[in-house]
Amino acid sequence: MKKTELFAFLMIIFVACSSMSQSQKEAGKSRIILGAEQLDQYVFQLKGKRVALLVNQTSTIGSVHLVDTLQSLGVDIQKVFAPEHGFRGDHSAGALVSNGIDEKSGLPVVSLYGRNKKPTPQMLENIDVVVFDIQDVGVRFYTYISTMHHVMEACAEQNKKLIILDRPNPNGFYVDGPVLKTEYSSFIGMHPIPIVHGLTVGELALMIEGEAWLKNKVKCNFQIVPCKNYTHDSLYQLPIKPSPNLPNMNSVYLYPYLGLFEGTNVSIGRGTDFPFQVVGRPEFKGDYLFIPRSIPGVSDHPKHEGKECGGFVVNDVNLPRFFEQPSLNLDLFLLFYAKNIPANGPYFKNFIFKLIGNSTFKDQVIAGLSAQEIKQTWQSDLEEYKAMRKKYLLYP
Repeated sequence: MKKTELFAFLMIIFVACSSMSQSQKEAGKSRIILGAEQLDQYVFQLKGKRVALLVNQTSTIGSVHLVDTLQSLGVDIQKVFAPEHGFRGDHSAGALVSNGIDEKSGLPVVSLYGRNKKPTPQMLENIDVVVFDIQDVGVRFYTYISTMHHVMEACAEQNKKLIILDRPNPNGFYVDGPVLKTEYSSFIGMHPIPIVHGLTVGELALMIEGEAWLKNKVKCNFQIVPCKNYTHDSLYQLPIKPSPNLPNMNSVYLYPYLGLFEGTNVSIGRGTDFPFQVVGRPEFKGDYLFIPRSIPGVSDHPKHEGKECGGFVVNDVNLPRFFEQPSLNLDLFLLFYAKNIPANGPYFKNFIFKLIGNSTFKDQVIAGLSAQEIKQTWQSDLEEYKAMRKKYLLYP
């Protein structure tokens, strides 16, 4: 192991332990009970019905997958819908998810991350109830919530019942970032919400319905099985990584703002052991060096593949303000822009508009505005959003 890699490993372990210590604040509280665990609240509605599940590797009750639990209870599961990263979570970001048969369960798997991102009428014609149970991370450009939107819309149009088994939002303890402008709506940001939206998937479903964001303002017949003992102050530790490049809580906490680097020429460590925990690019003089490489099922041909990148280990989670005054940190983003050189090529990629959700952020960075000045321009929309959000909260 290279010296720089050893340094990164030790730093990330230290930071991860620090973030774990934050969760000890929850130690004296009752255990959070997930929606999926409350079988008495929904299994009776599945008996005698033809059921489809929208699930992935995070859809477990303890160590047992929801598919196995429901099959053992005699539920007639007709098919599994698979989101980005696939049913088993073994597809890298953006990789095509194909239809097929799941080897373990024998169930047909229908991709909702390929040509069809929304179930067609044919996909739902032999289905009575759809069950959604996926762990989200509370960030607008994380695509599981876009898949949920499409399924809500399809169920509404085809008169199918939808049951959403809620799970905690690991970034649900704050709200920040620009509210997406509708002209920049895409699969990586469908709703006029901030980057860190502060909602569970159940709460977001209530907002989608309440604000009539489904196509043609259709109404979905859905039920939410909420968590018990969860609040938006809870620091919930994910027991299973939600996607290949979010391997630990450090990456989950840093994802909201390191994700913005995906719209630049800077690597966030895809193709290394520390994705969304390090940043760098070729020709940059930092205190950490790394070389991105293709990792099957995790990172296919990552940015700057095979090139030595200089940069930093991001240790923000170890700072007291991270949990006491949480916010999107733009400092590194502005630093890498300020130190861009012609050899690097353009700093911004067009993808930045979809990630940030507006046309002004790029111009603000180029104009030399400070992080505080940029964030001040978000505040009016954020206050309006926070007022709207209160109507849909299931948890204090």
